[in-house]
Formats: sequence, C-alpha cells, structure tokens
Amino acid sequence: MECHNRNFQFSTANSQFPARFILIIVIVASLASICFSQSASSGPPGKVASIGDVNAPGEPASFPYPAEIIGDDVNVRSGPGTNYYACGKLYRGDKVKVAGSQSGWSRIAAPAKSFSWISMRCVGINLNNPAEGLITGDGVGVYAGSDDVLPMHSTSEQVTLNRGDKVKLMGQEKDDYYKIAPPEGACLWLSTQYIKPLAPDEKTPLPTVADSNAVGPAKTSVETEKLNEYYAILKQVETERAKPIAQQNYTTMKEALKAIAANKEAGKTARYAEFAIKQVERYELALSVAKEIQQQTEKLQQAGDQIDKTRAAKLAEVKDLGRFAVIGEFQSSLIYGADPGVPGKRYRIIDKSGKTTCYAAPTGGAAKIDLSKLIGKKVGLVGTIEPHSPTAGSLVRFTEIVELK
Repeated sequence: MECHNRNFQFSTANSQFPARFILIIVIVASLASICFSQSASSGPPGKVASIGDVNAPGEPASFPYPAEIIGDDVNVRSGPGTNYYACGKLYRGDKVKVAGSQSGWSRIAAPAKSFSWISMRCVGINLNNPAEGLITGDGVGVYAGSDDVLPMHSTSEQVTLNRGDKVKLMGQEKDDYYKIAPPEGACLWLSTQYIKPLAPDEKTPLPTVADSNAVGPAKTSVETEKLNEYYAILKQVETERAKPIAQQNYTTMKEALKAIAANKEAGKTARYAEFAIKQVERYELALSVAKEIQQQTEKLQQAGDQIDKTRAAKLAEVKDLGRFAVIGEFQSSLIYGADPGVPGKRYRIIDKSGKTTCYAAPTGGAAKIDLSKLIGKKVGLVGTIEPHSPTAGSLVRFTEIVELK
C-alpha cells in the first residue's frame, strides 16, 4: 500500500512541526515495522516451514542437536507460530532433539506421548499384528495430532508416506482417521526461548518414535487369556479361507471375536478383535460376491444348455418337415368327384389366417384310413403336388398323413 500527500511539506525554518512531534512519528514507525516483521515471520496456518533456516543466537552451528526444556507448561505446536494448534506440553527438564529453527521457533522430533492422524482409507491392518498398519497408496499425508482438534481439521502435514511403508497404530480411530505414533521424520515446534542446547558430549536420552508407544502396565490374566483366544481365532479364520468357497463359513469365528471386543477386561485385545471383525466382514462380502457369481454362472450354463436343446429340437423338426409336400390345418371339402380319376372325398389345407392353401386327395394307403379324426388338426402330407383346374389352385395327392404338434 502506498500513501502520498502532496500538500505535506516540512521545514525546520518555519517550525510548523515541533521537534518532539517528529521524534514521536519516528518511534511509532519503527514499532510498526517491528510488529509487521514479527507477524509475517509466523507464516500462515497449515504451512510448515522447512528444516533449519537460520540458527538463533546461542544455538549450535548444525542440526540436529540435543536440548533441554527450561520452562514450565511449554506448548508444543503443529507449526512455527502461535497461530498453529497446540499438540501437547513439555516441562522443565524434558529432553528434546532439535532438527531446525525458523524465526524464533525450533523444530523438534515428535516427543513422547505425541501422536499423528492418517486416513483409514490408505491403511491396511496386519491381523497377525493389529498394532501395525501398512500404507496402501502413494503420497499419503500424516498430520500432527492434537487432543483439541478433530482429525479432519488437523491441517499441519508432518510427512508423506508411500505404498509399503508401515505405521504403528495406537488403537483409536475418529472421523475415518487412525491415530498413529508419529513416523520417522514427523516433527513439532516450540518457541526457541524455552530450550537450552546441551553440550555435544553430554549423554542425553532423546525421544524416539518408540517412546510414543512405550509398553504400558503388565497384562492382566484376562487380557492374556483373551489375546491367546484372539490368535487361536485368527488361525481358524486362515484355515477357513483355505477351504473351497462353497464350504467357507465365518459365523462362529465372528461371534467369538465379538465376545472379545465386548469384554471390558480384554484391554487392547478388544481393539484387535474389532479390527479382525472388520476384516472377516470383508471376507464374508467377498465370499457372498463369489457365491453370487457362481450362481449366476450356473444359471447361465443352464440357460445355455436349454437353448442348445431347443435349437437341436427345432433343427430336427425342420429336417423332418422337409419331407412333407404341405403343412397346415386339415379340413374337409365340399368338392366330391370333381376330378376324373380322383375318386373319394376331397380335403383342403388351410393356413393360420383361415385361407385355403391347397386341396388334398388321399391315395394309396392314405385312402384306406379314417381321416375324420384328423379334421381340425395340424398335419403334414406326404405326396405329390399338381395343378387343380376346378379351383385354379393346386391339389396334393397324399399317400401319408402325419399329425403335427
């Protein structure tokens, strides 16, 4: 922003402005410049600066280095500034490992008891070790965790992981995110004024990722019992999966896992059982789909077989029908002895619309049988076709008549 006042003129000669007023203006301008510089150095929320820009006075010349907390209730934050959300506290005497610094803020390795969030959609669970997750995608973000900020609002990305990387699950999920131990490289921030660098030769235990999931109290007898049950059920599940699809049934195992998950004394094993139940449900879904596909395949096979049978019957029928001179509905005729040399009663063949296709006269063996039973039936006539002058049509002299379906 630029400010111009063309009417402003200053002259010591005419003494329009007292000297002390000029001094006040200079001081105010200096303070404003300092405040703007400090505000700009904090950076916008959600964007964490890179490791170690400039060493603050009194800091060692290189990173990383060990340091000790010299304040009480020191906020650890997701980024280098008070506008980033708090991720826990450190206390006087706590030890940290400083990985970098920026504008009065130190970047530290994630201390003990801190945690991170990762999307559940990008993590598969190892049922044989339910505390371990396997990354199933590339460029998966890990976000700084806070007890005061929901996972979906945790915007400070610590690291990105790729397919095949492993994370340590802390047995909690929220809003489709897993709570995990901070992976290698995950860091947080605190104000540099609250740390004191330690001498390089000083033996100082530094926090590691493993500290975030330190072994808790010894398992109770119930926990141990349920954990043994859990692993026994997993073996049953694997045995069941090895069976043919039609023989697989996970109902008993699933109910046993539900019982463990509902047991308040089962400790972490209850959480493991919940993970296993979800995995078994995926097996059941896949099993259901496979069975449905198998049923559809069988139905298609049956339909195909029926089509083949019908086609074969039709072909046989067509082949058989080829020997008939004419096919149609057999009806009597009022024409008697209209043709010399064709003694006996005449018949006619009509089509589906009721029109006469031709006339017919039995001869040979056909003349000796009772044809009245075939009146109104669909028949095929075996014989010869010749012109029929009285009707300007044709006459079939048939020696054989076959009733057709």
